[in-house]
Amino acid sequence: MYEADSGFSRWHHAPLHVFVPGVVYMVTAGTLQKEHLFRGDDKLSLLREAMEVATVAYGWELRAWAIFSNHYHFIAKAPATENRLGLMIKRMHSDAAREINRLDGTPTRQVWHQYWDKCLTFERSYLARLKYVTHNAVHHGLTPVADCYPHCSAGYARTPEQVGFWRKVESFRCDQLSEPDEFNPVWR
Repeated sequence: MYEADSGFSRWHHAPLHVFVPGVVYMVTAGTLQKEHLFRGDDKLSLLREAMEVATVAYGWELRAWAIFSNHYHFIAKAPATENRLGLMIKRMHSDAAREINRLDGTPTRQVWHQYWDKCLTFERSYLARLKYVTHNAVHHGLTPVADCYPHCSAGYARTPEQVGFWRKVESFRCDQLSEPDEFNPVWR
């Protein structure tokens, strides 16, 4: 979508951000130099809280998330109106950075590197990435079962009405997705 005829140009050091209202997105971000700044349950919970506050404040519907010591992934549905993804990420990153730096006594440290987003316009792409995000802790070797990792949405209660949907999600392969996920986190 960034070819010459589309009106977009791509800067090779940063991902292109294209917004489509009311569509589901996958967002991934990493800390500067992949540094493990969010080690431990308290710091991981801090990052999740910043994610929840920002998505609610900007009208995004959070569908799945996985949070690690040096990166995160989430899937959320965009509001039907305006493009506020960049503002939402900026708020989330600012809130999380300010708090982690306060805890670590490093008020001027840069925490975040950049973020990537992918507009998921096809159901198969959405379902495969939903499985990818909810099983990411298994992918990184942090737990043998996704439901056991406390900092992702896999372990959250699912209603009986959702059983069929999640069975469908679990049937998808996600091992060949091309997502930026070379972070190799160390959880504790």
